[in-house]
Amino acid sequence: MNYSFHPDAEKELNEAVDYYNECQNGLGLEFAKEVYLAIQNILSFPHAWAQLSSNTRRCLTNRFPYGVIYQVTNEEVFIIAVMHLNREPDYWKKRETKA
Repeated sequence: MNYSFHPDAEKELNEAVDYYNECQNGLGLEFAKEVYLAIQNILSFPHAWAQLSSNTRRCLTNRFPYGVIYQVTNEEVFIIAVMHLNREPDYWKKRETKA
């Protein structure tokens, strides 16, 4: 199974990596590894995480307060958002596609 990012989700990931690197050298890389580990888990078990709507799910990262919001469409995982869990919880809904 393949995956792709909504352009805004990719931007969120890159901005968070930059932020964590500013906090501590190398922390951004650790954050990126956690996000990509979550994506690998999603690819292995796409329907295992909490549903947020009929076709949208969220997988949480382990060390950081982030969730990967995604949809499974036509054997692809489409990542809608890399969301900080303590900020505007529904902002990503405008990105939802009809799967």
